[in-house]
Amino acid sequence: MFEELIQRERRAAVVGLGYVGLPLAVELARKIAVVGYDINEARLEQLRLGHDPNGELPASAFEGTDIRFTSSTEELAEASFYIIAVPTPIDAHNEPDLHPLLSATRMVASVLRKGDYVVYESTVYPGCTEEDCVPLLESISGLKAGEDFKYGYSPERINPGDKVHTLRNTVKIVSGCDAEASETIRQVYSLVVEAGLHVAPSVRVAEAAKIIENTQRDVNIALMNELSIIFDRMGINTYDVLEAAGTKWNFLHFSPGLVGGHCIGVDPYYLVHKAKELQYHPKMINSGRFVNDSMGRYIAKKIVKKILGQGKNILGARVLILGVTFKENVCDIRNTKVVDMVQEFRDFGARVDVMDAYASSSEVERMYGFPLITKPEGPYDAIVVAVPHTPYLSLTEDYFLALASDKPVLGDLKGIYRGRIHWMIYWSL
Repeated sequence: MFEELIQRERRAAVVGLGYVGLPLAVELARKIAVVGYDINEARLEQLRLGHDPNGELPASAFEGTDIRFTSSTEELAEASFYIIAVPTPIDAHNEPDLHPLLSATRMVASVLRKGDYVVYESTVYPGCTEEDCVPLLESISGLKAGEDFKYGYSPERINPGDKVHTLRNTVKIVSGCDAEASETIRQVYSLVVEAGLHVAPSVRVAEAAKIIENTQRDVNIALMNELSIIFDRMGINTYDVLEAAGTKWNFLHFSPGLVGGHCIGVDPYYLVHKAKELQYHPKMINSGRFVNDSMGRYIAKKIVKKILGQGKNILGARVLILGVTFKENVCDIRNTKVVDMVQEFRDFGARVDVMDAYASSSEVERMYGFPLITKPEGPYDAIVVAVPHTPYLSLTEDYFLALASDKPVLGDLKGIYRGRIHWMIYWSL
């Protein structure tokens, strides 16, 4: 298989061209022939023009690549090495939503031929590939896994907005259904990953390794958020505490904040789901999720109290929120917890304007029901810098005061203006 891919006698296919699939598809297409498959035709039109809708890849990244962007099953069938990189979200009850994954699996199964490979990158609970996906591949294709086709799992390690830790220079985990599959999958990924490959002993180990990466971060951030609540009651600035504690060589550097997005705020629920299936109820993971999922409304309540503390009526009070994406310097608004803040302010009767340097207003309105403003129109009783986008780092107190009413409140979630605010009521996590 590997030699045939190198000689372009066979094609690889990447199914799902989002934050994970697109960078992988483009990098592979520098070495081998690739079919880039997605069901979103509008996205495909932009990709054919060399434009990444997510703003992660420059136009130059598409140059010199052998890739065909398509939504055609017939063109997908030309591939022999399939990589599935579709989203794995949660539903309204925080349960795994496998519909995109199983839909992609059915599609690949419908074109699967003897000798083909299927590799999953989507984040799942341990066992999902072999318990949910492989049986579907077998039943639809009529082929036998391990004999007629091979499968594996290689968890994605893409960090949106990160230009330092890239696909090329981040060690990648690979696994296969047997030794032959593991070696072939390792060879294919070695074409694009320069940092090296770690071959996991089984598909389930690879799945588990991925799920605990984000669960570990979630629990640690939850600890920082809980500490920030405690320190706030003591009148201590959390960032001052972290700065002091960080002088110890073995102190782990995490900070409080909103935990949204498609990874840290979602993946732990997949592990919780599997644990409950095994009759174990994970207390620490669930506690971390509770703390982090509560932070948006907690922050809004703190700002409301600050406004009330200035003798103002919260009914009709005006609040400006800077930043709506789930993290800084990206346009991704999936599962952003800033929306919880907006809703809490509105529940108190405040009027809320939201701006963002990167997010699409139409996408925010489609997903969350409110548009973004392009220019602030004060006066505002409170300004909350929710996401520390680079354009916001150099904003001054004079800038905020020009937008504010009398006795204004500044909420600085990440502490970026610490020590720089003198005339406003200042609060940070």
